[in-house]
Amino acid sequence: MSPASSLLSPHAPRRILPLLLPLRLSSSSAAAVSAPALAMPPRRDGTKPPPRKWKPKASDASFSSSSASAAAGIAESVGKMTLAPQEPPRAGAAQLWVPRGYATSAAEGPGPGAASTSTSAAVTAEQGGAASQKLSSLFKSAPNFEVDNSTFTEAQIRATFYPKFENEKSDQETRTRMIEMVSHGLANLEVTLKHSGSLFMYAGHHGGAYAKNSFGNVYTAVGVFVLGRLFREAWGKEAPKMQAEFNDFLERNRISISMELVTAVLGDHGQRPKDDYAVVTAVTELGRGKPKFYSTPEVIAFCRKWRLPTNHVWLFSTRKSASSFFAAYDALCEEGTATPVCKALDEIADISVPGSKDHVKVQGEILEGLVARIVIRESSVQMEEVLRNFPQPPLDGVDSDLGPSLREICAANRSDEKQQIKALLDNVGASMCPDHSDWFGNSGLDAQSRNADRSVVTKFLQAHPTDYATKKLQEMIRLMKQRHFSAAFKCYWNYQKIDSLSNDNLYYKMVIHVYNDSVFRRYQQEMRKNQGLWPLYRGFFVDVNLFKATNKKAAELAKDGDALLKNISGALDSNSSAVDGLADEDSNLMVKLKFLTYKLRTFLIRNGLSTLFKDGPSAYRTYYLRQMKNWGTSPSKQKELSKMLDEWAVYIRRKYGNKPLSSSTYLSEAEPFLEQYAKRSPSNQALIGAAGNLVQTENFLAILDAERDEEGDLRVEHGAAPSSPVSTSVDVVPKTEGLIVFFPGIPGCAKSALCKEILNTPGGLGDNRPLHSLMGDLIKGKYWQKVADERKKKPARITLADKNAPNEEVWRQIEDMCGSTKAAAVPVVPDSEGTDSNPFSLDALAVFMYRVLQRVNHPGNLDKASPNAGYVLLMFYHLYHGKSRREFENELYERFGSLVKMPLLKPDRAPLPDTVKTVLDEGISLFKLHQNRHGRAEPSKGSYAKEWAQWEQRLRVTLFGNADYLNSIQVPFESAVKEVLEQLKAVAKGDLKTPDTGKRKFGNIIFAAVRLTPADIVGLLRKVSEKDTAVNTFLNETKLVDSLTKAHVTLAHKRGHGVAAVASYGVYQHQEVPVSFNALYYTDKMAALEAQLGAVNGEQIKSRNEWPHATLWTAPGVTPKEANMLPQLASEGKATRVPIEPPITVSGVLDFY
Repeated sequence: MSPASSLLSPHAPRRILPLLLPLRLSSSSAAAVSAPALAMPPRRDGTKPPPRKWKPKASDASFSSSSASAAAGIAESVGKMTLAPQEPPRAGAAQLWVPRGYATSAAEGPGPGAASTSTSAAVTAEQGGAASQKLSSLFKSAPNFEVDNSTFTEAQIRATFYPKFENEKSDQETRTRMIEMVSHGLANLEVTLKHSGSLFMYAGHHGGAYAKNSFGNVYTAVGVFVLGRLFREAWGKEAPKMQAEFNDFLERNRISISMELVTAVLGDHGQRPKDDYAVVTAVTELGRGKPKFYSTPEVIAFCRKWRLPTNHVWLFSTRKSASSFFAAYDALCEEGTATPVCKALDEIADISVPGSKDHVKVQGEILEGLVARIVIRESSVQMEEVLRNFPQPPLDGVDSDLGPSLREICAANRSDEKQQIKALLDNVGASMCPDHSDWFGNSGLDAQSRNADRSVVTKFLQAHPTDYATKKLQEMIRLMKQRHFSAAFKCYWNYQKIDSLSNDNLYYKMVIHVYNDSVFRRYQQEMRKNQGLWPLYRGFFVDVNLFKATNKKAAELAKDGDALLKNISGALDSNSSAVDGLADEDSNLMVKLKFLTYKLRTFLIRNGLSTLFKDGPSAYRTYYLRQMKNWGTSPSKQKELSKMLDEWAVYIRRKYGNKPLSSSTYLSEAEPFLEQYAKRSPSNQALIGAAGNLVQTENFLAILDAERDEEGDLRVEHGAAPSSPVSTSVDVVPKTEGLIVFFPGIPGCAKSALCKEILNTPGGLGDNRPLHSLMGDLIKGKYWQKVADERKKKPARITLADKNAPNEEVWRQIEDMCGSTKAAAVPVVPDSEGTDSNPFSLDALAVFMYRVLQRVNHPGNLDKASPNAGYVLLMFYHLYHGKSRREFENELYERFGSLVKMPLLKPDRAPLPDTVKTVLDEGISLFKLHQNRHGRAEPSKGSYAKEWAQWEQRLRVTLFGNADYLNSIQVPFESAVKEVLEQLKAVAKGDLKTPDTGKRKFGNIIFAAVRLTPADIVGLLRKVSEKDTAVNTFLNETKLVDSLTKAHVTLAHKRGHGVAAVASYGVYQHQEVPVSFNALYYTDKMAALEAQLGAVNGEQIKSRNEWPHATLWTAPGVTPKEANMLPQLASEGKATRVPIEPPITVSGVLDFY
């Protein structure tokens, strides 16, 4: 095979860069890439294309000729379905139509077959009824399918997107490492636009269409329609033919494409797009092994052959360009919109590849963000080869009548979701989507019948794998279930295989739905322990076949499977740790960089709606201030945004009252408000970014499930996890304010005993404020409301809230109390290492349970006499589930500014005994079973009542049998109290310092400059004044030496010189720069030193100012920028110039401001 033909062949040997850098363009970076070698669409010049280089694959049994005819019959019957009564068209009503130029099947028009329609319809109905009855019977008997030694399973990934990867280090550390790698020639930095839409994946009309966590719904119907329309736009009248070829190509080569689907009909993001479109973000070869993702040059080559839209891509291959990129983002992060961002990056990047869809023209100016990742060094050469060999293709249908648009179809079909789906699929045509069974079911069974029983996953894990891919998928799912990861493995009947179903041959679609992003991070940790694990992908869909084999066939499969696993197990995963010279942790480096103009709409306005309408303006203010603090928003922007958001809160509450504004259409109200607000001043315009030209969606919005959040972006964006405590800033609690001490803990953490000790401590917390305690077990009614009422009576006192405060709802109430009663709050938490998914370790849980079971006559009846004490502790333990210790502490730090840790376990303790660990693991598993089936019902009332009683007894026997161990590992209570008191007294005095969260405060860069030390400048001026009495007189009269507190030489200013100019100094940031001063200029209104900049690492630093200088002093009413006029004033005799001979050189530090 030639190097050219290896570009996109699924069978060519490739080296895979784990997760993000999967494919090499060719075996040698110098290999030429030849366009004709690609086996893709035919040439349009009429010449015969060269023979295809793709290796043929064995055809799938499910798509034999008989299967194909059956599928065609099913598609025909679905195509004739009527989902809603058809009324005569009303005058002026929007009508659906398909243009004649886009007929998708020769049989669609009237012909001889039309005469026999009534007869064939009756036969079809009779056959359909029989088939429906047969399938219904099969579905009912499927749960009785038993796994034995002759049961095998084959799993094939159908569609997937990149794994969600989170760097272990902070964003700033990741950025630094990226620049280092580029500097040393190890890699390039690749940056792409982040369009604001929904993930859509497509694997051909047999492979299926998928959203992020679902299929067969309006999201995927919209995706198929938009993709089909893109083919019409690109290929014109050839579109039906190319659609069919594309579907066939994807199926034969087992390829799926991923796209960012941007529409105005699926709910609001940051800005309603001007047009409905999609951009290809990934192409994945699924094959029979681990998915392999195309490199970006390969994606562009693939898309240009098929005329699919590509994203805007920039490559940075030098230290200067990479550093300048991050500096440019820092300069634009709070005000950036699409036009200035793209302009700046075009000027900085070594290679810029514009997207085939211009973000400004199709989406608008509001830009969600950028994605920066490390790619192999050869990517620059590969990209240049692709751009030479694959020019931007023409769009033959762009001026043609493409038929009704997505918005017109949705507007004309408003009765229900099914009607919209059917209209979309009918309009896209049979060449693009001949089979509608994923949406509407099959053989008389609707889509609701596709749900399979929950035992499918268990049977899948128990059955023998037929190949390596199946084995690895079993390994992944088994581990996730063992670790109790928050994920679902939903199984549905595969209607694409309906004709192959039998009692001993079952076909399913499995959706791996990860509920919490923390699962991806925890799974990454497992991958570091086990290098052979496959990645956990986003958008993860698998075809599963469970079947019985005859004894002879079973023996053959088992033998073949064992041989296959032995041969390829090591080969496929041996290079997973290092590829192309990059360590695994380096190959996965990626950062997402979002813009404040987008975040203010989505996170501050849209995601804050529930808080605003449910809890009121005060809680909303707390919410948005916390968000901005987490992001590191500059103080000036926080002030501007607070003013705007407070006004928004009043405006929308006055207009809607207590009726919440829908988050899916929030821009209908927010955009006009933002537009009017932006018109008031230039600063408001910069704050908003862009507003106006609102696209009205009310008449064509797709009919969505109100609870569905397909993209999962209706969530609070959290900041980075904190590092170990390092003194950075002091949180002072004024004595005129109150203090709330509360306990995010678990029963048995000794909070009540601690509160008693604090109350009995002479002098309290070291000041005059009175102390009082409210014990939760003695308060009737709503505890936190009682605390709030008591605080309003005496807001200046210190309140000990003696009740467990385990969740964010309680923390939000405490924040509200702080705001309404002018108080600070400090959480006191038991110190514990925690686990990946819980801030408390099993050792801590064992101690808490042991303490509770020693209690007698507890006011809350949680003691040794309680039959369900273990269950109650497990319930509290699971209230914290999903947060690691770092996440838990980070959120408390960010909400309340400080944290007190109560010592609990000795650091040098022996490991937890196996018997204790076992009984706790049993309890956790039982709790999950109980919770899944009965929710929060008492254990004695559920189907596991007997198991709970037995476990509670085993728990007591086990814990008391290990009493000596549990007593020995605890820090003495007296020592714990002493340490907590010291920390609380420090908080009260303002001496406790909060930890560094490891997050960089990016701010909004305005200019680059060399910062000078005032002492150096003062010394220079004194030397000059010793030689010149006039200078000495000037310095004495102006008291310049005494008033000089800072000085700098400006290099470039964002407003005057542009973002790219400012960013170009990023490579020199924090470097020392020699600065020589050769003259002093002054008048009675200002003074400045003329500067000449030196070199850094042999590179001359140049200022973009015509006259490089350091302004030293200006009289009242004179702006510093007027000092730029001093040379001209001196030439006119209106200013004094004093030469400094020889020039005096000092050092400064280059930085951004």
